[in-house]
Amino acid sequence: MNLSRFSLAGRVALVTGGSRGIGRAIALAFADAGADVAISGRKLPDLESVADEIGKKGVKSMAVASHIARGEESKALVAKVKGEWGKIDILVNNAGTSPYYGPLLEAEEWAWDATMNVNLKGPFLLSQVVAGIMKEQGGGSIINMASIMGMVPSEIGFYSVTKAGLIMLTKVLAKEWGQYKIRVNAIAPGVVKTRLSEALWKDPVKGEEAAKSKALGYIGVPEDIAGAALFLASDASSYVTGEVIVVDGGELVGPAPDYGA
Repeated sequence: MNLSRFSLAGRVALVTGGSRGIGRAIALAFADAGADVAISGRKLPDLESVADEIGKKGVKSMAVASHIARGEESKALVAKVKGEWGKIDILVNNAGTSPYYGPLLEAEEWAWDATMNVNLKGPFLLSQVVAGIMKEQGGGSIINMASIMGMVPSEIGFYSVTKAGLIMLTKVLAKEWGQYKIRVNAIAPGVVKTRLSEALWKDPVKGEEAAKSKALGYIGVPEDIAGAALFLASDASSYVTGEVIVVDGGELVGPAPDYGA
C-alpha cells in the first residue's frame, strides 16, 4: 500500500475541543501528517498553547475561541478559518461535556439541556456550516467523537443518550452528504484518561476496575485515539463513510475469561 495516502499535506483541518485531551492529540497528529490545523474551544489561552505546539511542526496553526452550541459562533468560527486559509477539508467534532454524574431520577433540566447542546446540537450546527464549504470544494471528511457509552447504557446517562444520538447523526449525514463526496464517520472511544472522564478512572479503585474491564487490561490515553482519526481524515479511508470505529482497548468485548487453574 502507498503510505502517502495517510498524508494530510495541503489539507486544512478544524478540531473542536482542541485545547486538551483527545482533541489536542488529534490536532497534533494531523499536524505531524502535514495538515494546517485550526483548533477551537472555550478558553483562548489554552488553545494558543496548543496552537504553538502545532506551529512548531512546520504547518500553519490557528486558535479560535468559540462555543459550538451557539450557531452564530459556529458560523463565525468557520468563516474565520475559511477566510484565512481558503477551505476546510477536515472537521473533527470533538468538543463534549458531561456536567451531571448521578441518577437520572434526580437529574435537573439544565443538565439535560447543557449536555444535549454541546454533544449533539453543536456538532450538527457546525457540520452543517462546514458541509456547505465541503460541497463547493468537491468533498471532505467529518469525524464525530462518539463513545462506546452511546452503544451501551452507562452510569453517565445523559452523556450516553447524546452519544447515541451522535452515532445516528453520523449515519444520517453520511447517507445524505455522500452524494457530495463528504464522508462522515465517528470514533467511539472507551474510557480514556481525559479530564472529562475523570469520574470513571481517577479514583484508584474505579481506575483499577476500569482497567480490568478491558481485554487489554489498561486504560488508554488520548494519543491512542489519534491514529483512528488520522485514518478517517486521510485518503486511506476514501471508501469509508457512515461507520463507527470503536477504540476502547477491548472494553466492549471484556476481559479474558477465567478458566481456573
